[in-house]
Amino acid sequence: MATGTLYLIPCPISDETAPWDVLPAANRAVMDALDYFIVENTRTARRFLSKAGIARPIGELEFRELNEHTAAGREIEELIAPLLEGRSAGVISEAGVPGVADPGAPVVGACHRRGIRVVPLVGPSSIILAVMASGLNGQSFAFNGYLPVKPPERVKAIRFFERRALTEGQSQLFIEAPYRNVKLMEQLVQTLGAQTRLTVAVDLTAPGERIETHTAGEWRRCRLPEMNRRPAIFIIG
Repeated sequence: MATGTLYLIPCPISDETAPWDVLPAANRAVMDALDYFIVENTRTARRFLSKAGIARPIGELEFRELNEHTAAGREIEELIAPLLEGRSAGVISEAGVPGVADPGAPVVGACHRRGIRVVPLVGPSSIILAVMASGLNGQSFAFNGYLPVKPPERVKAIRFFERRALTEGQSQLFIEAPYRNVKLMEQLVQTLGAQTRLTVAVDLTAPGERIETHTAGEWRRCRLPEMNRRPAIFIIG
């Protein structure tokens, strides 16, 4: 029996941006053909599909969740079991693209091990958008996820990534929980060398989007962007 296909479906980064404004029409054609979705959150996935105007009634779709509570092994195998029987599935995370700073990788890995085709669809990634708009090195960059929460450890991490950015010329990207953005920004400005460049990209694709690159010394002399509880990408370069 032929296996199904796993489609990785991008979701708008901002709730304020309509899905059809940022996603290709071809993506909706794929979603129209699916009745099984592996999602980070069922409620938001249902809302996204409804706003996208898919052909099938939402009530006829099956949703299974993949998030930080999903155990490796048996639970992942249960998620891909329908694909082994020939049924295709779509993976939808909360925002951006599945598998990149969002759930998806365990299911994708399991599909590769079982010979199931994996198809990534085109859509918005805050990481790539931030690099594009930063003016920093886009030939060599690294996404480092979250920095430590405790201030001493975070300062150590900031200095480590600053050294890497300056000695290797590699842009260093990271994110923070939106409610901790302000403290992180303040610590970055205080810790980085005066000539080290820092990009802050806030609310990408939303009406209030703000993207700025300055040296740390320049950031110390200007008003810091309003970023409390707003998604942001930080880049040292």
